[in-house]
Amino acid sequence: MSRTTAVRRLRLGLPRRVFSQVLLMQVAIAAGVAVLATGLFLAPLSDQLDDQAMRRALAIAQTTAAQPRLAEEVASTPPTADGPVQREAERIRRATRAEYVVVMDTRGVRWSHTEPARIGGHVSTDPGQALAGREVMQIDEGTLGRTARGKVPLRDGDGAIVGAVSVGIAYDSVRARLIHAIPELLAYAGGALAVGALAAWLISRRVQRQTRDLAFSDIAGLLAEREAMLHGIREGVVALDRDGRVRLLNDEAQRLLSLGEEALGRSPEEALGTGRTADVLTGRVTGTDLLTVRGQRVLVANRMPTDDGGAVVTLRDRTELEQLGRELDSTRGLIDALRAQDHEHANRMHTLLGLLELEMYDDAAEFVGEVVGAHRATAEEVAERIGDPLLAALLVGKATVAAERGVALRVSDRTRLPDRLVDPRGLVTIVGNLVDNALDAVAGTPHARVEAELCTEGRTAVLTVRDTGPGVPAGQREAIFTEGWSTKRSPAHRERGLGLSLVRRLAERQGGTVTVGAADGGGAEFTVVLPEALAEPGPEPVLAVPSTGPGAAEEESG
Repeated sequence: MSRTTAVRRLRLGLPRRVFSQVLLMQVAIAAGVAVLATGLFLAPLSDQLDDQAMRRALAIAQTTAAQPRLAEEVASTPPTADGPVQREAERIRRATRAEYVVVMDTRGVRWSHTEPARIGGHVSTDPGQALAGREVMQIDEGTLGRTARGKVPLRDGDGAIVGAVSVGIAYDSVRARLIHAIPELLAYAGGALAVGALAAWLISRRVQRQTRDLAFSDIAGLLAEREAMLHGIREGVVALDRDGRVRLLNDEAQRLLSLGEEALGRSPEEALGTGRTADVLTGRVTGTDLLTVRGQRVLVANRMPTDDGGAVVTLRDRTELEQLGRELDSTRGLIDALRAQDHEHANRMHTLLGLLELEMYDDAAEFVGEVVGAHRATAEEVAERIGDPLLAALLVGKATVAAERGVALRVSDRTRLPDRLVDPRGLVTIVGNLVDNALDAVAGTPHARVEAELCTEGRTAVLTVRDTGPGVPAGQREAIFTEGWSTKRSPAHRERGLGLSLVRRLAERQGGTVTVGAADGGGAEFTVVLPEALAEPGPEPVLAVPSTGPGAAEEESG
């Protein structure tokens, strides 16, 4: 027999579908339980019927022995077929439908019997226990076949034993009762099996709908593929049950959300805390490609409800893409600034060429000095007040871009920031976002101005950015820090509404705060307080003390 044939036979013997296998197993279990219950019921039933027959025989024997004249008639009359003992015994037998009622004397001689010819003969079974005064119940073979028997002593008026009474119940009637009970019992078992089969069919149909009529092998394959896919893809997957609790987190979701296995079984608020990320996971914020910030990461989330009332949320990391988008915005701004400077430079060159052609050399030199000095003064002023080169370069570049956009960007005279920043790149991000927002707010307005101020108090850095724009309404001063909130149209390469959220996250990561209020004279004023933005100052340099020996005196005198 080939292996293929064996596999085919196996498949013919055992269905592949979950529905069929579950139905078959449940019907088999129900049938097994019905057979077992029937057997367990029949096993003691035979013993119970035997016991009932023996007790009935014993009760008839006791009633017969209690007849007041029976003992006197045994003692005073001979054992004859038409004697009073035989007549009384037959009357009781017919009335109780017993197999026989035998009355005997102390020698075991019959005074009555169903067959009159046997009267006067000795009984076929030992009457010793009954003649000794004990009552007996037993199943035994006698002259009339197998019977359920009851034997009791026969006493006279003084209580002396003068004989015994033996009553038999035909065992065929006991067996008939047992056989008669079997069909009824099987009917009950069949009914129970039918109900069980119907329940099994209903349960299997439900299983069929829930498993989409798949085979166990298909389900096992899907589970294996699911595990490989969830742990292999570079996209976070969070599954929620119908109660809104996390029931699955793949490796990427744990990395993006900074969560572990302890988040399973908890709600998003319990695992992440309150915020936009938890609102996106729970579905309180709806939409596609929803932006949210978790820690230092910018995430794009999509939520899809499932048929069981839960949901699956996918997360993509857009941190690098967002940074590239900001760099692209900065690059475009610089390109626009360079293009404008190119026109301005061409105009200045034409002016300088005209002065030289007119041989106005002094005026030409003065013109060049003014142009170069203005830019140099701005750069030197920023570098003098801000010790960190990255932050100084950022403000110089932003000043150039602001000038080309018709905005005056200046650094406050109170600005003093030493070169001891713990996280210079984080502060660059904060300053860049706040300045960019301020420039966007005031661009195109008359007398547009933006002022940046950076002060220190011990290790605490305080950043303030003021503008002359329309300001932020009091009712929106908290909403502007929410991920995705923006009043400006998003460019094609990235979403807006993340700058201020990142500013708050970066500030809170350092234990700081971000607030917004109204600036003097109108506009908005953003204040960022970073308690531990500066490192501890290093030790003072030790200056060498010149020697005071004779040689030193000679050198000084020489």
